[in-house]
Amino acid sequence: MTVAVAAMLSAGAASADTLRLLTWGGYAPEDVVAKFEAETGHTVEVTKSNNEEMIAKLRATGGGGFDLAQPSQDRIAGPQAEFGIYKPIDLSKIDASLFIPSMLEATQGNTTVGSDVYGVPHVWGTSGLVVDTAKASMVQDYTDLCASDVAGKVSYRLKRPTLIGFAFSMGLDPFAAYGDEAAYADIMSQVEAKLIECKAGVKTYWGGGDELMGLMRSGEVVASMAWDTGGWKLNSDNADITFVAPAAGALGWVDTFVLPAKGKADDAAYAWINFVMQPEVAAMITAAAGNFTASKGADEFASADLKARYQGSFPAEAIDNIKWYPPVPAGLEAIEGGVLDRVKAAK
Repeated sequence: MTVAVAAMLSAGAASADTLRLLTWGGYAPEDVVAKFEAETGHTVEVTKSNNEEMIAKLRATGGGGFDLAQPSQDRIAGPQAEFGIYKPIDLSKIDASLFIPSMLEATQGNTTVGSDVYGVPHVWGTSGLVVDTAKASMVQDYTDLCASDVAGKVSYRLKRPTLIGFAFSMGLDPFAAYGDEAAYADIMSQVEAKLIECKAGVKTYWGGGDELMGLMRSGEVVASMAWDTGGWKLNSDNADITFVAPAAGALGWVDTFVLPAKGKADDAAYAWINFVMQPEVAAMITAAAGNFTASKGADEFASADLKARYQGSFPAEAIDNIKWYPPVPAGLEAIEGGVLDRVKAAK
């Protein structure tokens, strides 16, 4: 435990509060809650939820009823600007040394409204490539799925992550064009042409995780776009198959910590954030949730197998190259939907 965290936890214990936590399943496991309560004197009431329910609950109360919530980072700036359901984060009360710097910086940027920061990162995951390295080692980026070497043995979904991933792999920056609908449409038209060009080499467009797992295990597919946890699960069965962070950058989501506008236990909330971001505690959350957190060095405390898979897929440069999903402006989903429909219909 760092000196800063110890000081913060000690200060919180001087005035014990009940922390009403609105979070996802697995993010506040019972052993972590018990450890926090024993060390701080605070108590924790956990309500499990999801993005839609979190926003609905906080909208209904004007940001009341909870002291700490965990929406995804793309559910913060828009709802705050429209409904005012959060309060700014006091960054002086966060031990920044506990966080992976690039993740902390990216989340702060994506959750800033006006001059205030409203979120810091917690649990994250990515989509990228799942590759049978014995049969498709040349697949290192999204557009490598179009290579003749793997024709007929690749798969991906007809969903927006494929559009975004291919754009980055083609040297385009779709996120930078989010504020310019015409520029975004131009990028998507280039991606559409590429996906239609690549269509003949696609074994199938997978729809669900179980379908993809079956295709990879059977050898019908040797490379695909998929999630990191799926790649690691396959690796536990076949050492040749693993998750590869693409050269253009894995596509990342992150669930955050935010303070509801009418929360009544800010000290307990900050104590919880600093407590769970300690590497040893963060590893306990990874064991429960299945995903890693933005805690710096927490991978060293993960199980040996998961640690090896994580470190193999995500050297430091791959972490820093993750492309984090920002909020999607109105109008872009319609552009993407049209592209996906035309790719699906193409012969």
